[in-house]
Amino acid sequence: MENPIRSALGEDGTALVSIRGEIDFSSADEVAQGIRDAVFQWSPPEVRIDLAEATFIDSTGLGALIEGYRAATDAQTRFVVTNPSPSFRRVLSVTGLCDLFGMPEEEQAADLSRATGA
Repeated sequence: MENPIRSALGEDGTALVSIRGEIDFSSADEVAQGIRDAVFQWSPPEVRIDLAEATFIDSTGLGALIEGYRAATDAQTRFVVTNPSPSFRRVLSVTGLCDLFGMPEEEQAADLSRATGA
């Protein structure tokens, strides 16, 4: 099975954790650990979770992101989720996680209007 996590440290010190494929019960532990590893290995001022290549998320996947958020905030690292698909954005919005994950409100509205065609 291919590793769903790619991590890199940017020149500005920001950690980028990219997640591919499904974030579900079979990959949630690996996702959470990948985020924790990036936070603890690099102690970045910010960790960005890139969901551009993520295709599905379930409740255990949301739990993995929350675990990553907790690790980041415990280390005083800003936690930001980027590039969610409109359906991911809707899940994060409905669950109240957009604000927690540093996703600006104006982006939420734009993504939701694209998703609904409004």
